[in-house]
Amino acid sequence: MNRHARLDTSPIPFIDVAAQRRRLGGAIDEAVARVMAHCQFIQGPEVRALETELAAYCGARHVIACASGTDALLLVLMAWEIGPGDAVICPSFTFCATAEMVALLRATPIMADVQVDTFNLDPDSLQRAVATAKRLGLKPKAVIPVDLFGLPADHDAIAAVAAEHGLFVLDDAAQAFGAAYRGKKLGALGAAAITSFFPAKPLGCYGDGGAVFTDDDALAARIKSLRVHGEGVDKYDAVGIGITGRLDSIQAAVLLEKLKIFPEEIVARDRAAARYSDGLAGVATVPRVGNESSSVWAQYTIRLAPGRRDGLAAALKAQGIPTAIYYRKPLHRQRAYCSFPVVDGGAPVSERLAEEVISLPMHAYLDPPVQDRIIAAVRGTLAN
Repeated sequence: MNRHARLDTSPIPFIDVAAQRRRLGGAIDEAVARVMAHCQFIQGPEVRALETELAAYCGARHVIACASGTDALLLVLMAWEIGPGDAVICPSFTFCATAEMVALLRATPIMADVQVDTFNLDPDSLQRAVATAKRLGLKPKAVIPVDLFGLPADHDAIAAVAAEHGLFVLDDAAQAFGAAYRGKKLGALGAAAITSFFPAKPLGCYGDGGAVFTDDDALAARIKSLRVHGEGVDKYDAVGIGITGRLDSIQAAVLLEKLKIFPEEIVARDRAAARYSDGLAGVATVPRVGNESSSVWAQYTIRLAPGRRDGLAAALKAQGIPTAIYYRKPLHRQRAYCSFPVVDGGAPVSERLAEEVISLPMHAYLDPPVQDRIIAAVRGTLAN
């Protein structure tokens, strides 16, 4: 290489939503125009069509589209009548929305630890968390495993613990819809599952959106009612206390077009992840996919030796390469959640990961030359 060659520092997007927009621009414009023409902006035909297509995609009997992934969590917990005196076990290493909806219903989230190699809920810690709940005089009612960064949790092991203690399982697949666990698409596991269609997610809309997946007919009916103010025969005959949790027709129209290319994008994400793993092996701890699973790589997250992360982030930023840290603090260290119980024995893995993880640009349109530039920058920085 010419030692006088200028280093490329042009900015790289962390998630290139614009590239997908360019690919789908015309189709999405037409889909939105159809909504503007029929003016059924709430619960229009696109919402019903999306629910049908999502059910066919993942194999769930029922899909209930809603306003956000957070609303999806809330609706399921409300339908199960989670409330004061109940304990819901959540991983501490995740985004706060998982525990937030438990606390909002005045139940008690109990923070369990995760596995160091997958970042997902540790079934052994789940078992201890049930004991912690009972010791505190709480009723263990549910567990919310999170399929973090696009990789399914160890659902068989979690289901075994849940069955032993009579827990509901709510799969938080907000980052992982499209992934599979032992041949089964997420959305068809556990009593219920949710996802998010936040724009940065692998399948994202142009605003907020989410969905609930279940095979339980009664649960689906209850959630559909709660989604619209607890409506009965109609919304002017409320049979329960609900929320406004509907997905807009325009967002459903956008998602219908994106779902058509979603399988291709998953393949592209997997190809980009493999390129990262090959290029970064030996200089960082790269993510592992096990349990006969597949990931949709919502994030590509590596681990570094303590003390190396901030220097890498600064060096990459200087070269136009963005990074992100998910998450700097586990839930049990955050101000809003530090008063809630932590599993007996603590969550040392969550605390360790919070010091080690850093995420690199990841999306379906990450082309090899750009990715090679990122890999070279990471390797060059960590070699010093």
